[in-house]
Amino acid sequence: MYRCWIVKLTPNARFSTICLHAGQEPDPSTGAIITPIYQTATYVQDELGKHKGFEYGRTQNPTRMAVERNIAAIEGGRAGFAFASGMAAIGAIATLLKAGDHVVVSDNTYGGTFRLFDKVLTRCQLSFSYVDTSRLEDVERTFTPSTRMLFVETPTNPLMRLTDLREAASLAHRRHVRLVVDNTLASPYVQRPIDFGADIVMHSTTKYLNGHSDSVGGIVIATRDDDIEWLQFVQNAEGAILGPFDSWLVLRGTKTLPLRMIQHNANGLALAEFLAGHPKVRRVYYPGLPLHPQYELAKRQMRGFGGMLTFDLGSFDAARRLLNGVRLHALAESLGGVETLISHPATMTHASVPADRRAALGITDGLVRISVGIEDIEDLKEDLTQALDKV
Repeated sequence: MYRCWIVKLTPNARFSTICLHAGQEPDPSTGAIITPIYQTATYVQDELGKHKGFEYGRTQNPTRMAVERNIAAIEGGRAGFAFASGMAAIGAIATLLKAGDHVVVSDNTYGGTFRLFDKVLTRCQLSFSYVDTSRLEDVERTFTPSTRMLFVETPTNPLMRLTDLREAASLAHRRHVRLVVDNTLASPYVQRPIDFGADIVMHSTTKYLNGHSDSVGGIVIATRDDDIEWLQFVQNAEGAILGPFDSWLVLRGTKTLPLRMIQHNANGLALAEFLAGHPKVRRVYYPGLPLHPQYELAKRQMRGFGGMLTFDLGSFDAARRLLNGVRLHALAESLGGVETLISHPATMTHASVPADRRAALGITDGLVRISVGIEDIEDLKEDLTQALDKV
C-alpha cells in the first residue's frame, strides 16, 4: 500500500507554505530541519519479517519519499513517483497503456517525447496522433475507439501554444480517456493542471522544480487509485528511480520555487516586450504578450506567464550570429535554472524531429529559445542588444 504524503499543515495551507514544508518533518533521530540524504542501498531488519518500513534502496528511500510527497502536495495530487529523468517519467506513464491503444499528443511537444513515442513505443504496438491541442475540435476529431490517453504539453516547447486544460479534461473524460499534462515549462507555481481536471501531471524535475541546473530527474503525480497502484509497482519493477542526492537537490529547489518564479515571470515578460519592439525580431512567442492568440486563456489558466520565450530572426545565419554573440546568456540546452539559457531548437532540443515536421510546426531555422533567468533584467537586455547588433 502506497503511503500517501502526510504533513502537519492546515487544510488551507497556501502555496509557499506547502513548498517549504509538505512531505518533510524534522529528522526523528537528530531534529535536523532539512531532510537528510539517506545514501544507502539497503536497510537492516530488526528480525526476520520485521523492518522499519524500508527494505531495499530501489524500492524505498526516505529522501526520495520526501520529495515525492512534497511535489504531490505542490501539484494538488494524491501521490508522486520520482524517476531518474523526465523521459523515464514519461516512459512510466506509457506503461499504463497496452498494445493497440492510441494516444493523442500535442503536435509541438518536446523533441525527446516525440522520439520516445515515435521511435520506441510504436514498436510496442502503440499508436500516436499529433494534433494542435490548442484546437480542441481537432483533438475530438482525432479520437478513435482505441484512444486511451490525451498527452498535452502547455505551453508547448518551443512555440508556446496553450491548451485549455479545463475543456481538454472535459473532452477526455467524456470519452473515458486519461488527461496527462507535461507541466514542465510552466511549473506548478504558474499552472496546476490537476485543479483543471488533469488525471496525471509530470515534470522534468531538472527544470524549474530543481531550479539550479545541477540535477536530472522526473516526477509523475497521480490522482486515481488504479494509476497510483500501478505506478508504484512500475517504479520498483523497472527501477529507473531518482537517487537520494538528486532527491535532496530537488527538495532544496522547491523551497525557493515561489520566489524564483516571481522573478522568472517578471523577467520573462520584460524580455518578451523588449524583443517584440526590436526591429530585427520578426516574431515573439510568449503567452504574456497581448498579441499571443491565447493571451486571454493564459490570464485565466496561469499565474504569471513563465520564463520561457522564443523569437524568430528569419534565418539560420541571423540566429547563429546572435547565439554566438551573446555573453551573459549561456548557449545550452535545458531550461528553468536561475541562470538565463539560450538555444536553437532546430539543431538542439528538437533536432530529433524530422526537418519537414519542424517546418510544418513552425520551428524555423531562425527560431531562438530563451529560458529567462533571475539576473538583473537590464543586464539581459544589454546583452541581447549587443548580440542583435551583430545580426
